[in-house]
Amino acid sequence: MDSQIRSIHQQLVNKEITCTSLVQEKLDLLAKNSHNTVNSLLIDTALKLAKKVDDKIAKDEKIGLLEGIPFGIKDVYMVQGTVTTASSKLLKDYKSAYTATAIQKLLDAGAIPLVKENCDSFGHGSSSENTIFGAVKNANNPDLVGGGSSGGSAVNVALDYTVFSIGGDTGGSIRQPAGYNHVYGLKPTYGRISRYGLMAYASSTDCVGPIAKSVEDIRIVLNAMSGKDTKDQTTYASEHISEDSLSTSENIKTVGYFKNFIESEAIDDKVKTDFLSAIENIKAKGIEVKALDFFESNTLVSTYYTLAMAETASNLSRLDGTNYGNRIEAENLKETYAVTRSENFSEETKRRIVGGNQVLSQGFSDEIYLKGLALRDAISNNFEEDFKAVDVIISPVTPSTPPKIGDSLKDPLAMYLSDAYTVGFSLGQLPTLTIPQGTETGLQITAAKNNDELVLKFANFLKDTI
Repeated sequence: MDSQIRSIHQQLVNKEITCTSLVQEKLDLLAKNSHNTVNSLLIDTALKLAKKVDDKIAKDEKIGLLEGIPFGIKDVYMVQGTVTTASSKLLKDYKSAYTATAIQKLLDAGAIPLVKENCDSFGHGSSSENTIFGAVKNANNPDLVGGGSSGGSAVNVALDYTVFSIGGDTGGSIRQPAGYNHVYGLKPTYGRISRYGLMAYASSTDCVGPIAKSVEDIRIVLNAMSGKDTKDQTTYASEHISEDSLSTSENIKTVGYFKNFIESEAIDDKVKTDFLSAIENIKAKGIEVKALDFFESNTLVSTYYTLAMAETASNLSRLDGTNYGNRIEAENLKETYAVTRSENFSEETKRRIVGGNQVLSQGFSDEIYLKGLALRDAISNNFEEDFKAVDVIISPVTPSTPPKIGDSLKDPLAMYLSDAYTVGFSLGQLPTLTIPQGTETGLQITAAKNNDELVLKFANFLKDTI
């Protein structure tokens, strides 16, 4: 199978390249790039680690598959000693005191971190424009958005500035930018990878996941990060996914799709036509395709944002300038809190905090928040029934193509609705992978909980099918 990781590993082992030269080349590209993907470069750390790899190879010592492979980190992950800003004014000078579990596992495997990557502030956005570092520009057309919130991570992979990057997905924040930039992006089953050290947006749907240029590289990185973590009680022990297991898709007999997604007035005509063409190609391979009923897009978006805003209001309540962040002094403590948060949070973050506090407030919580929780349960039950009838579900990643930079900021509602095809799978806590095929912004493949292997298996099958 195609794999940049395996190719670079072999070049290092064969002494065709040095790790130091590889890392320096990537750092130079990142430093010069004009797509606003970089919040900070980890130059000293990267070069120091690269030298260690070169020293091992010089002594003919064996190196691991990920050892010496350069990667990027969305700037919402703690990495000890680095500035972790979440692309926000509030945390522009905040230094991590520890390292996130998922990132530590990659470091333990010998992968080399190059960059903390630009994103929507605290993950609040679908375009990577809500950031103090400037809007991330699409890898294929710099006039368009890079997608969000993991826009910098997806663009860096697409432009080969990193071999892979670690994004964060709450309601589509890995999958949508992966689609916009024509790369692979995985939101694993909720709990497969520890969230410890990831700045929380919505704790019930936040997922750590990889972005890369091949299914095989996604598999390699997923295996490295997966597993139970005593610091995150939602994690579980997961089975290793082998390379050989992805080579056959014989156990995938039936594929489903949500007909209301395709019949929606919101879907772009070209996206719809291309998706239906992909369906026909799948049928031509002897796989049965079933049209499924699902919740309307507006219901999915409303449910997701009701719960996500409530959770982010709670999670960000600690950021008041006392223990964390850029404190702005005022006449009294209450005013200090108010000014610090008003001046340092982006408009989008403030919009989500206000919305979250409203749905949690007395008089609204029963009417809105509890109804959202009930709908989430109904959505999960719907998925359980669907996966009794089909093996996997495919869907467009987005109803339309990437907007121009600036357009999303003028219309927040349109930005929320761009998540219509991703948020349902987040609410269901299901493994979902974007592949750069099928439509202009790719396709999503989804399976039942804990069936991440099946998602990768079908993605590998579709490489030569559509």
